[in-house]
Amino acid sequence: MDNFDKLYQKALFFLSFRPRSEKEIRDYLKKKKSDEQSTEKIIQRLKESNFINDKDFANWFIEQRTIIKPKAQRIIKMELKRKGIDNDLIEQLLIETPSTDLAKAKKLAEKRIQRYSKEIDRKKVFEKMARYLASKGFDYDVIKEVIDQVFGKEYND
Repeated sequence: MDNFDKLYQKALFFLSFRPRSEKEIRDYLKKKKSDEQSTEKIIQRLKESNFINDKDFANWFIEQRTIIKPKAQRIIKMELKRKGIDNDLIEQLLIETPSTDLAKAKKLAEKRIQRYSKEIDRKKVFEKMARYLASKGFDYDVIKEVIDQVFGKEYND
């Protein structure tokens, strides 16, 4: 087995865990000391076999960050940019995504509310929930709206 075949097999193994963007594959092959010519041939072969497709990858990634591990849209955008996805494609796919930041934050808050049920101090509950939602990338306006909806207005006074 020559070097090209070994690198191709390593790329397939890397893809076996989850979908990857083209940039992720390029970075991986670079770490494995692949030369530019081999990298291009491997990328081309993977594309022809439909093992890598940035649009499919971005759709999958957005779904993961919307349903399974909810994050704010601005965080999703940053993560996709880091993975080499084109800005126009990111914007197009996020527009097509039905879930809003408010809906995602509310779902997270409703799941998290049981943890704070024994907490007596309302201000602490508000602060903990706000910190948690902020850690997921939601901005203040969304956090405030969610807390108003989930806890009621009396928590903000």
